[in-house]
Amino acid sequence: MPILDVQNIEKHFGATRVLEDISFSLEQGQALAIIGSSGSGKTTLLRCLNFLETPNQGKILVNGETLFDADDPATQRESEVRKKRLHFGLVFQSFNLFPQYTALENVTLAPQLLVQERPDYKQNKKSLLEEIQREGRELLGKMGLSDRADHYPHQLSGGQQQRVAIARALALKPDILCFDEPTSALDPELTGEVLKVIRALAQQKTTMIIVTHEMAFARDVADQVIFMDEGVIVEQGPARQVIEAPREERTRQFLSRYSEN
Repeated sequence: MPILDVQNIEKHFGATRVLEDISFSLEQGQALAIIGSSGSGKTTLLRCLNFLETPNQGKILVNGETLFDADDPATQRESEVRKKRLHFGLVFQSFNLFPQYTALENVTLAPQLLVQERPDYKQNKKSLLEEIQREGRELLGKMGLSDRADHYPHQLSGGQQQRVAIARALALKPDILCFDEPTSALDPELTGEVLKVIRALAQQKTTMIIVTHEMAFARDVADQVIFMDEGVIVEQGPARQVIEAPREERTRQFLSRYSEN
């Protein structure tokens, strides 16, 4: 059973169809790269998976559980949205860190809020918060930021801020970690350090969806690649097959244009 099963997702903004009949699945431990031109629907798809947008049609299942069904209003209750988002960690193009908090505070904020809902919170408050702090420091260590835990975002480079954002997403232990062009806001010299972290996560078999314009990275790191154009999936398959020997003419044209830039 796949960890993620997306069935016939559609999203419209007025008369504009942004996503049409999007279907794919993702196995535990796989990395999926989504490529395509600007405006092809990649970011909207991630926002639908994270319930930042509500699809007009289709289903989203995680571990066999239906999280969203356009035909079932019970799956669309606002009170359930926050719980559903916990299945997906999202790293945005911009870092979206809270400027008034340190790196460690940015990473531990959401877990600290969630743990307060546990029935044993008052009884075990000290130990629970200490555990969250420990895990936060461990995550920053994995990002190569052990010595930056007490630094504020303005004291960090763009690459460091994005690595804090990755640690923050991991802190909630999501089933699937999603990246929306995580290097697009970075200078070229900082791109490599973020890609190195994502590469390490892939080697650790972290289940991921990566919207990216880094074709070589997608080819070498992803297990599967989806190419989207004008709101539809044109081609999907093993990463090297799609990028090095695409079957569809639209895929070949996109990759040819990209290689010319």
